[in-house]
Amino acid sequence: MEPCDWQLTDDLDEFLDTGGDFLRSRPALHTVTLTVAEALRTRGPHTYGARPSRFGVLRGPGGAVRATLLHTPPRPVQLTPLAAPEAAALAGRLATAGHQVPGVWAERETAAAFAAAWQQCTGEKARQSERQRLYKLDELVPPGRIPPGRARVADAADRELLARWYTEFAADTGGQLVQDPAGWADSRLAHGGATLWETPDGTPVSLAGQLPESAGQIRVAPVYTPAALRGHGYAGAVTAEVSARAAATGAEVLLFTDLANPVSNRLYQRLGYRPVADFATWTFAAPAG
Repeated sequence: MEPCDWQLTDDLDEFLDTGGDFLRSRPALHTVTLTVAEALRTRGPHTYGARPSRFGVLRGPGGAVRATLLHTPPRPVQLTPLAAPEAAALAGRLATAGHQVPGVWAERETAAAFAAAWQQCTGEKARQSERQRLYKLDELVPPGRIPPGRARVADAADRELLARWYTEFAADTGGQLVQDPAGWADSRLAHGGATLWETPDGTPVSLAGQLPESAGQIRVAPVYTPAALRGHGYAGAVTAEVSARAAATGAEVLLFTDLANPVSNRLYQRLGYRPVADFATWTFAAPAG
């Protein structure tokens, strides 16, 4: 089968029926696709916006699925790892079909190969806008210094705070809001997926979230401390709490960091997280004029 022979669909159930086993075969590398697909399945097709999502699977020799595509406009296309010729063939297929692709997020080499091919096919300018590293918890190492206060799972009274911090986190990391802030807060409250560190007087000072378990893995996200409150060890304390709770379920515990932030990368490694793979986001734009 030629590498351009992707099966594209707008049907999430069809995508999961065809590609689900492949995604679950390497849940760490496929964690984002797994969690986004699960959110679409449980919370509805408009979880990430009004425009319909697009899905795809690529079959290799013998018909086995070897790669997937997931796109929730207007965010970048998400790809599982591809060989460079496969990435180039897919870019050509989407460009010929007139598919609007604002960018690509994938393992580093796959993202670069697709971006180069897309630029060649369309004339659009491609720039790398973010570099991330995926970490997996090996053995949790508690922080050497625990700040005064305690961790607690957020409840309904924290809904407005969660929505505000979600918005601030997106602005702070230079990203766009992936979901409606109030809807995001509600989804986290529904499964206890937001933990706050609060000072002895009960003031929340830091947040560590976690996504629901999927294919035996739990991803910690996001971790956020308002700028004025940083430097006191709050993020390390609340991340350690959430990581310990996730690990106690027997799940594999994952998180992503921005490689442009050396502080967070050092923190997670001190807590016992080890690198798995590097990912990148490339953004596309029509040339000026």
